Amino acid sequence: MREVQKIAEEKLRPVNQGLILTGSAMNFGDFVTNTYNSAYLPLLSSSTQDSYRGHISKYLEPRFSHLCLRDLTRLTIQQYFSGMAGKVSYPTISKIRDALSSILRSAVDVDYLIKNPMEGLRLPPDKRPRQPKPTITPEQFHELVELVSEPYATMLYVSVWTGLRVSELIGLKWRCIHSDSISVEERYFRGDWSVPKTPASAATIGVAPEVIARILRLKTITVRVRAGRAVRTHKLVKSASPDDLVFQSVQTGKPMNDQNVLKRHLKPSARKLGLSFVNWRCLRTSHATWLVQAGADPKSVQGQMRHSRISTTMEIYAQIVPSAQRRALEQLSEFARTGAADSRSITVQ
Repeated sequence: MREVQKIAEEKLRPVNQGLILTGSAMNFGDFVTNTYNSAYLPLLSSSTQDSYRGHISKYLEPRFSHLCLRDLTRLTIQQYFSGMAGKVSYPTISKIRDALSSILRSAVDVDYLIKNPMEGLRLPPDKRPRQPKPTITPEQFHELVELVSEPYATMLYVSVWTGLRVSELIGLKWRCIHSDSISVEERYFRGDWSVPKTPASAATIGVAPEVIARILRLKTITVRVRAGRAVRTHKLVKSASPDDLVFQSVQTGKPMNDQNVLKRHLKPSARKLGLSFVNWRCLRTSHATWLVQAGADPKSVQGQMRHSRISTTMEIYAQIVPSAQRRALEQLSEFARTGAADSRSITVQ
């Protein structure tokens, strides 16, 4: 009996000392189903919800659904992720990490856990080869704009000349368009309206006059759309009050779907030019790359791209380094040739 009492005291000591909460005995699968899915998952964007649901059902529930929350210790979780090395791609591992961390943070929030056991977790190293982010040249850009129909050509034009994210581009309203600048106030992404991605993203950026002129030109354009055997005419801007969208769905005037625009209009035209890599991210990266190539300093590029951290901006600079290195090597070769010539002339004298 004394031995049994000692074991019981050892088991209960963490609970009595407040190191383990009684709610931690809840089953992981039950917590996800009854608490997380109803109270916390709906707070995320629809795209994040879809991603988390997929990774929870495919990876997390099969491994952890039978365990109590308190059994998800730092060691248990670390062993789980370490075991993925070489078996699961790094992007998938990082998304599983994000989903599990979100679940455990919510368990802390409802006082089922003292702290998130994933704090300080180490993921397997990312061994993917580093590849530069694809960009287009100004010449390719002008050719592409000529091939794309309106209003998608203007979306392409504004995207490259401003560096706006596609969600910010689709969420632009007429009150955000000024004589020489654009204010980023909201974003729209596949059914969700929200604030910009980061506090730094909510800003006003300078814009060239020709970009503003191109945007205002949308108010004067009508397009013909085939509907069965009939052909209907639509105004690209059905209403231009301050709260109306700049880029409106041609037929309904509602917000556009970024995937539809990319697949139906931008990519087919880009493939004709041999630019199969073109996507919305490529257009934004091209804007930053052009700024760099034009001689802009990193801090100015950071402000224009509205990055929260300069390290993010420097990733753009990193892919410009090879050309800079080539110029440096050419200068070194020229210096070496000139120095050798000078040396010979001195010897002759």
